[in-house]
Amino acid sequence: MLKSTTVSGPKCPSCGDRKMVTDETTGELFCGRCGFVVTDKISDTGAEWRSFANDDTSRARTGAGTSLTMHDMGLSTVIGAANKDSTGKPLTSSMKSSIERLRTWDSRSQAHSSADRNLRQALNEMGKLKDKLALTDAVVEKAAYIYRKAMEKKLVRGRSIQGLVAACLYAACRNTETPRTLDDVANGINIRRKDVARCYRLIFRELELKMPVVDPVKGVSRIASIAELSEKSKRKAVEILEQAKEIGMVAGKDPMGIAAAALYLACISTGEVKSQKDISIASGVTEVTIRNRCAGLRKMLQN
Repeated sequence: MLKSTTVSGPKCPSCGDRKMVTDETTGELFCGRCGFVVTDKISDTGAEWRSFANDDTSRARTGAGTSLTMHDMGLSTVIGAANKDSTGKPLTSSMKSSIERLRTWDSRSQAHSSADRNLRQALNEMGKLKDKLALTDAVVEKAAYIYRKAMEKKLVRGRSIQGLVAACLYAACRNTETPRTLDDVANGINIRRKDVARCYRLIFRELELKMPVVDPVKGVSRIASIAELSEKSKRKAVEILEQAKEIGMVAGKDPMGIAAAALYLACISTGEVKSQKDISIASGVTEVTIRNRCAGLRKMLQN
């Protein structure tokens, strides 16, 4: 497709007409009447649109986007490791030592205060946990936002970085309705569940976070995949939970516990052989909890 603009410029050397056409694709300036090409290398005076993303639809020219998951939000300078100038020639020995010194001070200046060093370490821990727990970028971004808010409220001082990072990630999972339990987060970062719960209660109270009620249906797929249950049993369990939600039976109950009980009842209904112990191991709740939740769900199904 030809992108061109017609302007009234200098006279055409061939026919003398002033109707000049600029072809933005090929960079040619030619006469609109006789087609004489005046010049074929004109400079583009428009905006320099470049895409730094994987898709071609992005028209940003400001480089990579900022992110809360980087301690400097991605706005710091980077001095490359290659000791070459812009033309590709190697640097002289004196210039090489100067660049080496600049590189050292550049890395030091990015985290010169204790708060910056704390934030850098915390965000590194979040990056590790993201891979261990298979979390999305949105969850980690939300966790980084909560941790920055906790730093503003001075909740970090005197507390372990790992505990607060785990608490922020758990809060982000709750906020984005990502099915991850306290035990999952605690095991991922290798600290006690009690420490994560204590830090979570602290940030929940001090930052006045609003958490949505956890939907037990979201835990069904996870338990079923670990216990290797069939799709038929999963769908039956979702039906049972939908009925329980209609009568308000799931309110105040542990979502993983009631999801595990619904899956156990679904297995009995579909004839799939799975013991309470198998589902207990897959869900992380005790067999006693599954039996108690099954009793309530059975009454609901009988009615």
